[in-house]
Amino acid sequence: MPATPAPGPTAIPADLPPLPAAFTALLDALIPPDSRARVDASYTAPKDVVFRVNPLRAPDADTVLAALAPLTPTPIPGVPGVYRLPASGRDALTHHPLAADGSLYIQGVASMAAVWALDPQPGEEVLDLAAAPGGKTALIAAQMGNSGRIAAVDPVRARFFRLKANLQRLGVRNAQLYLKDGAQVGRLVPGRFDRVLLDAPCSSEAQFTRLDPASWAHWSPKKVRASAALQARLVRSAADALKPGGVLVYSTCSLSPEEDEVVLDALLRERHDLVPEPLPWPVELPALPGLTVWNGQPLHPGLALARRMLPTEWTDAFFLCRLRRRHSG
Repeated sequence: MPATPAPGPTAIPADLPPLPAAFTALLDALIPPDSRARVDASYTAPKDVVFRVNPLRAPDADTVLAALAPLTPTPIPGVPGVYRLPASGRDALTHHPLAADGSLYIQGVASMAAVWALDPQPGEEVLDLAAAPGGKTALIAAQMGNSGRIAAVDPVRARFFRLKANLQRLGVRNAQLYLKDGAQVGRLVPGRFDRVLLDAPCSSEAQFTRLDPASWAHWSPKKVRASAALQARLVRSAADALKPGGVLVYSTCSLSPEEDEVVLDALLRERHDLVPEPLPWPVELPALPGLTVWNGQPLHPGLALARRMLPTEWTDAFFLCRLRRRHSG
């Protein structure tokens, strides 16, 4: 997956507040020098807005694009129906009638990449283990042609009802919703699902922006550790719910390896029936391979097949790994 060429560095305003020192040290450890200027710049300006045409509601992309005039979205190569606009177009797009009726959905390309990696097929049974607010669930439904069955789980009541409303607006008909702790699902329905998506709750480092210091107000290394403990419980449940031969995709919007490769390293050392696989997706994205060493400690070598999406002017930081459960024997 080659990275897209980086644009030339732009001047960063001197009066913006700095990112937390611990997070800057993390960037120092993770980001190669030839990508650092682009990554640093991504925290200093509003990002382009990315959206997709929703085939469960819209007749076709051309009709949607015509109705968006005078907005002129740019198509993202390799993924029909996915477009980007300058950040200045976000308000107009957010309040457009086509967004209100579900014909289009504003969704970061990283979020879509998790579903591209999952590659759900029509007629399958799919588990979305941390489903709210529903953008990934709806894309899964679209890729399945509203066939098969999706079990969409979220444990927080307010998020659950937001999930329900979004799926109704987006025309999803093949999902059953469950207000439940995802860490219990694998025990309740072991070996049930063809594919499982766990976009795990995390420390939300992808949301950081120097334009708004509140974006990291609740972040700390302690929160990273707490998130990792929850993620470990959820990913074990996800693995238990997976059929032999099935596919599990684990993702976070965190850069911290403690929430990413370290969580999966522990799982892979416990579960020898799980094997990392290359990530299938149709678009070139700025990304690095997963880590196989962190803080001097070796990690499972298969984690090199994971991908760390870099934050840029149009993408968010994101971690993705695809695992397959082998048949016994």
